[in-house]
Amino acid sequence: MSNNKGSAYGQAASDTDFRKTYDLDEYAAKAKEREAAEKEERKARWEAKMAGKKYYKPLDGSETLTTARNATQDFSRMVGTSTLVPAGAGVGKRGRGAGFYCEACDLTFKDNLQWIEHTNSMQHQRSIGQTGEVRKATAADVHARIVALWERQQEREREQVVSLKERLEVRAEEEEKEREEKRKKRKEAEERRRLEKETALKVKTEYGEDVRVEGEHDEDDMMAAMGFTGFGTTTKK
Repeated sequence: MSNNKGSAYGQAASDTDFRKTYDLDEYAAKAKEREAAEKEERKARWEAKMAGKKYYKPLDGSETLTTARNATQDFSRMVGTSTLVPAGAGVGKRGRGAGFYCEACDLTFKDNLQWIEHTNSMQHQRSIGQTGEVRKATAADVHARIVALWERQQEREREQVVSLKERLEVRAEEEEKEREEKRKKRKEAEERRRLEKETALKVKTEYGEDVRVEGEHDEDDMMAAMGFTGFGTTTKK
């Protein structure tokens, strides 16, 4: 019996190591740096609190100038929807919970007004890598902005004119269809009455004037039933 404990790749199992190896010294150094940074941040927060100021993340030179949001947050699409929150979600603002969550700051807000105010705050600007300062616009920038807004307004007016014209055309087609349908019904009614008259005339011609056509003497029969035989005048001598 062979005692060769080879692997599926034809070599000894001891010579093949599929486990991922980690550099413990490297991870220990990263943990030490992170702890030092957190300690420094706690100290800066405490100093700002003692000075009656609000703490902001310090700049490291990689930040960009603050720019306006190019998209509008649509909160109406969230009406009637449900959101799954992780087990053990915090009750306060810190961490992900039920409400509007800011991933950059790891904060949750209970209503949209608080969320909007937070996105405009310096805390959020620093968290997303912006300085909180805006670039001063030049005369060329202002002129380009005015031109862009003017072109946008003209495009909206052109779209409105086109859509109005299309709506008027559709409405005219619908009115024409309605008139055609009324004409068709009117012709059908006239044709039905003409056929009824022709049928009545044919019956009288074949059977004489004494024949009673349905509906022809209904009024005379009703007057006779009420005791009125006629409205003739009497002549006095």
